[in-house]
Amino acid sequence: MRSSLPDLFDAQPDLLFQLVTMLNPSVLQENGVPVFSTLQEPGNFVITFPRSYHGGFNLGLNCAEAVNFAPADWLPHGSFGADLYKRFHKTAVLSHEELLCVVAQYGEVDSRGSSYLKAELLTIIDKEKSWREKLWKNGIVKSSRLAPRKCPQYVGTEEDPACIICQQYLYLSAVVCSCRPSSFVCLEHWEHLCECKTSKLRLLYRHSLGELYDLAFSTDKYTSEEKAESRSVKRQSSCLSTLTKKVNGSSVTFTQLATEWLLQSSTILQNVFVTDASVTALRKAEQFLWAGSEMDSVRDMVKSLSEAQKWAEGIKDCVTKIESWLSHQDSSLKKIHLEYVDELLRFDPVPCNEPRYHKLKEYAEEARMLIQEIEAALSMCSNMSELELLYSRACGLPIYMKQTKKLEAKISSTKAWMGSVRNCISASDPAALDVDVLYKLKSEIADLQVQLPEIDALQNLLNQAESCRSQCRCILEGPMNLKNVGLLLKEWDSFTVDVPELRLLRNYHSDAASWVSHFNDVLERVHRQEDQHNAFDELKSILAEGLSLKIQVDELPLVEIELKKANCRQKASKAHNSKMPLEFIQQLLKEATMLGIEGEKQFISLSCVLGVAMRWEERAGEILSLEASISDFEDMIRASENIFVILASLNDVKEALSEATSWLRNSKPYLVSSNCVSNSVRKVEDLQLLVSQSKHLKVSLEERRMLELVLNNCKKWECGAHSLLDDVQCLFELDNTVHGISSDLLFEVEDFIARIQSAIASGVSLGFDFSDISKLQASCSTLQWCKRALCFCNHFPSLEDVLDVVEGLSHSSVSGALLNVLVDGVEWLRRALEGISRPCNSRRCKLTDIQDILTDYRTIKMTFTEVNCQLEEAIGKHRSWQEQVHQFYWSSSSERTWSSILQLKELGDTIAFRCPELDLILSEVEKVENWKKRCMDNIGPLFQNENSLLHALQKINERLDRSLYIYGKLQNQKEPNLCNCCFVDSKDQEFLTCSTCMDCYHLQCIGLTAKDTGLGDYKCSYCEILKGKSQYSNGSSLLRFEKHIELNILVKLLSDAEHLCFGIDERDLLNQLIEKGFACKSALREIVNLSSAYVNEDITIISEKLTIAIKASKVAGVYDQGGNCDLELALARYLWKSQVNILLSSEQKPTVEQIQKHLKEGMSMEISPKDHYMLKLTNVNCLGLHWVELAKKVSNDSGALGLNKLYELVVEGENLPIDVNVELRMLRARCMLYCICRKPFDPGRMIACYQCNEWYHFDCMKLSCTQDIYICPACSPCTGLPTNHDRLTSGKLEEPKTPSPRHTNPRKKQKRDMFAPSDEDGSGFKYSNGTKCPRWKNRKPFRRVTKRRVELQSLSPFLCIKR
Repeated sequence: MRSSLPDLFDAQPDLLFQLVTMLNPSVLQENGVPVFSTLQEPGNFVITFPRSYHGGFNLGLNCAEAVNFAPADWLPHGSFGADLYKRFHKTAVLSHEELLCVVAQYGEVDSRGSSYLKAELLTIIDKEKSWREKLWKNGIVKSSRLAPRKCPQYVGTEEDPACIICQQYLYLSAVVCSCRPSSFVCLEHWEHLCECKTSKLRLLYRHSLGELYDLAFSTDKYTSEEKAESRSVKRQSSCLSTLTKKVNGSSVTFTQLATEWLLQSSTILQNVFVTDASVTALRKAEQFLWAGSEMDSVRDMVKSLSEAQKWAEGIKDCVTKIESWLSHQDSSLKKIHLEYVDELLRFDPVPCNEPRYHKLKEYAEEARMLIQEIEAALSMCSNMSELELLYSRACGLPIYMKQTKKLEAKISSTKAWMGSVRNCISASDPAALDVDVLYKLKSEIADLQVQLPEIDALQNLLNQAESCRSQCRCILEGPMNLKNVGLLLKEWDSFTVDVPELRLLRNYHSDAASWVSHFNDVLERVHRQEDQHNAFDELKSILAEGLSLKIQVDELPLVEIELKKANCRQKASKAHNSKMPLEFIQQLLKEATMLGIEGEKQFISLSCVLGVAMRWEERAGEILSLEASISDFEDMIRASENIFVILASLNDVKEALSEATSWLRNSKPYLVSSNCVSNSVRKVEDLQLLVSQSKHLKVSLEERRMLELVLNNCKKWECGAHSLLDDVQCLFELDNTVHGISSDLLFEVEDFIARIQSAIASGVSLGFDFSDISKLQASCSTLQWCKRALCFCNHFPSLEDVLDVVEGLSHSSVSGALLNVLVDGVEWLRRALEGISRPCNSRRCKLTDIQDILTDYRTIKMTFTEVNCQLEEAIGKHRSWQEQVHQFYWSSSSERTWSSILQLKELGDTIAFRCPELDLILSEVEKVENWKKRCMDNIGPLFQNENSLLHALQKINERLDRSLYIYGKLQNQKEPNLCNCCFVDSKDQEFLTCSTCMDCYHLQCIGLTAKDTGLGDYKCSYCEILKGKSQYSNGSSLLRFEKHIELNILVKLLSDAEHLCFGIDERDLLNQLIEKGFACKSALREIVNLSSAYVNEDITIISEKLTIAIKASKVAGVYDQGGNCDLELALARYLWKSQVNILLSSEQKPTVEQIQKHLKEGMSMEISPKDHYMLKLTNVNCLGLHWVELAKKVSNDSGALGLNKLYELVVEGENLPIDVNVELRMLRARCMLYCICRKPFDPGRMIACYQCNEWYHFDCMKLSCTQDIYICPACSPCTGLPTNHDRLTSGKLEEPKTPSPRHTNPRKKQKRDMFAPSDEDGSGFKYSNGTKCPRWKNRKPFRRVTKRRVELQSLSPFLCIKR
């Protein structure tokens, strides 16, 4: 890919990492790369191996999943990929080192995969070892471990720092400097971190070399002998005995330095311990800790030194704090915990020699003795004074003890208990103390184990509470009397303790007393007879409450008796307010007698009402048993309205009256005249039902006899109607021949019609809905249709009358032999009339059908003489027309004309029946008409005002003749003076002639007015195109034929007319048009072939030929699609050559994009490579691309190309025949130099000064990151630069600043005389403080270019020099 796409790789070296480039598989195969293709179906897996390119596309909607997985043999490929990422400074997806270490430490690897894992681990360990040795040799002796991970068993969950140079994750090790603590580099790029000395650099590592080798060899499973061999190999691998460096002029090995350090460290532990010496030794040991297992002794000594330092500092801190507390006795000072002191004194032997160890031990012994006394006091029953004395001693000790807190808690709890007991003893209010509180205080003092005088007083109070509780329980367990409970409550009324049983008895006594009082109040209101309803509810509630009392009361039986009386009074009140049944009042009076309250006023009034109701019931029984009049029933109902009781017989009386009233209402329509009621309302069945219902009425009525008389009249009419229907049916059953119909049958039919109409009128006059009326009407209708059918025998009827009779007889519901004869006769008459009167209809009859009708005439029993004669005459005319058709087809083809067949068609439409001859004539006519219609559909749109096909074909013929004349195929024909647009020689319109081709055009056709008549140098649109002044587009059509018909369509129309059996003028003219169209096509092909084969520089010959072809194609009314496409392509090629000639010969140089655009267009047009303009354009393109490629490389080479070569390249670009201004600007910008290093502009690594706008590199100015406002040292020269020692020891991190040699002062608008000349040559100036600064002779308001660099006197940094 690099060899196929060198430009892309030069512009972007890491192109393959972007996954945006695809290469043609054929190119890969040409370069020896194996290429395979596969079609992945649903459920298939495609596995891609490492270092292989894969790509694909979907054939439709798709959902797929890609998974990256790595077997053990992938590890070498992963290592290779990690090296590629590092080489191109690309951030990897995950750290390869981290993956290997985590899998080796936490993963389960089989024997097959362990070999790959071990090999990769040994490779990175050896590389890590060599780089750590190199760092040690170069003086980087500081080292420390990286911060431990929270989840070390997972890969990629925590982000490691990345190298700022190669962007790789630093998992195993990194290098950092104190000047830039947030920047890290890998071991390979340690020299590029900063410019500080190596003594400021520090090595950060996660595992020592020994741990790494242990990790590598732990992946193998060994026997005991193999393990010993592995350990020896591991020791040899991690050994650093040969590692040496020069110290104070002599070579010293790594092991010698470690041995020397061990001797110094052992001396520190043996003598009196000094912290500074220990810190120094630990700092020196950092250079050995990263090594292998041979430095285990150093690591052990570092561990001992660290423990000793921590122990000694702890001893000193404890003693210092104890002495400070004893001297000040300040409670704000925190005491030392005894546990921490014991932890320091527990070391045996002690880590080092610390003098204050014994003093701390004495303080600890004193604290332990006091703890024993406190524990003894807490375990036995002591008095309060002893406990307080021990607490005061513990507070005066400088060491904190946990037992002190327990002692303090016991003292505070005892004091709180004493206060609570004293409050209980001094209480005076009844039931103020809770008995549970007393028991709780008693249990608390047992837990405290303290001797106090308040204990006896608390016990006396508890004894009294127990005595009260026992008495209350005795009463609660037996039957409770109100009097006994009151005596007990009076005895313990003033007791201060709240006993639950005593409180419960108080509640029971209170509830009973309240109930008795309430009952007395209610009983008093009941005796006064106030609101019996509420009294009943209150007594019912009191009874329920009395039954729920816990204490027995004597008034409870009285409540039950009063409740029954109140209930009886409530029922009586209800009987007075609303009507009640007679039985209810009788039962209520019996209850009042039993309770002894029958003498009350309300019960006496109920007795009177009961007597009146009983007498009414006796009278009602009498009128119901006998048929009384309606007035008697109405009087009984009115009498019941004054009785305030629900009467049992009242519903029967009302029901009998209601039935009589309803019967009268239903009988009313039958008792009035028939004119007042609709027939549909009065039915005989209903009348019979009313008569039968009247026999069950309990009321005597006169209307019964009237309805019976009406019913008898209806039955008489129904008998007469049945007799008439039977007579009519006998008439329909007659089976006589109707030939020579007598007038008796017609008169008999008319007589039946009159009788039926009279019967219908009499039935309607009765006003009832008789079912026989509809039957009479149907019979009358059928007789009327029969009458009309019999009349058809005497005259020639119309088809409409016959159809009406046929339809009427078909819908008749009456049947019979006479009707069948009439139906058959009328049906024959219908068929005959249809065959005669509908020859032109779509339902045209066949000749055989007419003959069948004549045959069927003999079978019918009716006579239709006139119709029969008409049928025979129509058959004769049809046979005469058939003979004419046969003569037409027997004649020769020249005699068969279009007009004669049209005459046969018109005559056949009038007199012929359906037959093969008629179908043949109609088919031939339809074929011709369809063919003409297709012709007009294709040709008609070209001539909007033309309706004749022949005239349209003649116009096309005229246009083809003119086109052939333009091609030169008609030499003897004189050219007509016509407009080249509309082809009309209109003398009343002004013409304008083209100055190039001399063709004429109407002013209106070309969009001009009469003012433009004198236009001298007019050029038509064809000439404008061929002169190259019109734009062209290879994708759009250059020739448009809106009013042209395609030649293939004419050929198809002619082939469709070949099957016609007679001649027509249009077909002959169409044949001539096709011959002329093929002649024009041949002429056009000659011109196109000539244009395609022409490759010379002079294109005027092609211009003339193409002008003829375009004009002839436009004039012709017929076009060929293939020929026009070829003409369009030839015209596009000509215009392309014309545009290329203009592009290369113009004063303005073309751009590379324009050249390539024209080349692409020429290739798409398939212009020959030997063409003059194609060769010329290709040479210019190759020359320009070669120079542009070289210019882009030079502009990005960071100053590698020399200035002389650069200027030569600029001159070469200026002399090129194409426009390369963009690249020239890039090369001129490449000539501009920036910063103190005098290098070209680099936008990714530079910053601009806020005052002078000069650009500087971050690395040259020692800037770690970008700044919002940056001022270069040249713009602030008076601020002295700090020394290296000041920068290193100051609190702020400052980068070294180097001023630009270009600037001597900030760019401000100041007068030039503000600086006084300091020397004769004017090479410098003075500031106001006398400091001399150099002045550059080539100082300019704009940036310098490399030409002027040789004129600089000095490139030294800008420094302030004292005079």
